Amino acid sequence: MMSKGENGMADSASSFKAADTVIQLAQTHKPKPDPNGLVFGSVFTDHMLTIEWSLQEGWQKPHIQPFGNLSMHPGCSALHYAIQLFEGMKAYRGPDNKVRLFRPMLNMNRMLKSAHRACLPSFDCAELMECIKKLVDLDQDWVPHSDSASLYIRPTLLGTEPTLGVKKPSSALLFVILSPVGSYFSTGAKPVSLWADSKYIRAWRGGTGDCKMGGNYGSSIYAQYEAVDFGCQQVLWLYGDDHQITEVGTMNLFLYWINEKGEEELATPPLDGIILPGVTRQSILELARQWSGFKVSERYLTMSDLRRALEENRVKEMFGSGTACVVSPVGRILYQGENLHIPCEGSFPPLASRLLKELTDIQYGRTPSDWSCII
Repeated sequence: MMSKGENGMADSASSFKAADTVIQLAQTHKPKPDPNGLVFGSVFTDHMLTIEWSLQEGWQKPHIQPFGNLSMHPGCSALHYAIQLFEGMKAYRGPDNKVRLFRPMLNMNRMLKSAHRACLPSFDCAELMECIKKLVDLDQDWVPHSDSASLYIRPTLLGTEPTLGVKKPSSALLFVILSPVGSYFSTGAKPVSLWADSKYIRAWRGGTGDCKMGGNYGSSIYAQYEAVDFGCQQVLWLYGDDHQITEVGTMNLFLYWINEKGEEELATPPLDGIILPGVTRQSILELARQWSGFKVSERYLTMSDLRRALEENRVKEMFGSGTACVVSPVGRILYQGENLHIPCEGSFPPLASRLLKELTDIQYGRTPSDWSCII
């Protein structure tokens, strides 16, 4: 692994430099899709960023090049042992026509943390951010002129050593691709239904649940289809014998309720190693702590806590949060054969609605904020 500075980043001498980026422009340009009919992650822009690394030579110069397929050895470690990680972030076009990123360094720092856990090479987060800015700037015409669509950014890092040995890879590839995406709510902002069952576990202590690795998501697909078989849209992931509530689908989870002490509280599970430290999660906590009127907590919540609170009419709202949806209300949970109905005023309850507006106003530049980064 590379040496690290005091802030956990790779020493600048051991990382690639955005200033060294080699740019090869695409000779042809694909037509831009209609922002009203976008399917998530199905259309890609004209260019991509690639940066190669090897143990012998370190990081090579970043290359922005025409979008195209990758060439990989069939024995590379990413294909066999899931030595791979990714990030998800977005670029937004505001009413002033400027393109903005939302708290991008949080994504870069999380990606570096994932890289350490996966035994993949370290890098300078600020340099990667500058490379991504160059790529987005080059393909900025792909950022939709819409307040319900955006440009999804997918940085990925994978092991490429051509060996079947189970070990740290001696070569790796970092690449970034871009995809215009529409609103998460393709059929309107409706509360989701959840299947809560302890049969499948998303993450466990000592595992990689707090890192953004592809294996965490691939292993969840089977449970997702089982949830649909039970008439639900997403999985509510439980953990432990006491059925702790952890995440919903691929989102962090929040419960707005009157707690056991009679306090009005917005609560979400703590970052104890099995919860992904979501950027939207952190932003919701920071916004809510600036407001008055209710307590904001990171605490354990169990299904028995929720069931008791519902019986005593103490639940106000429940919602998921993430980059794709921002905020997604929960309307029903199927648990141990019983449908637990979560209060939902209209299609979008008050607190979830307020948080959605506050966050999207910042993301699209309608509200000035140091969380916005103009390209």
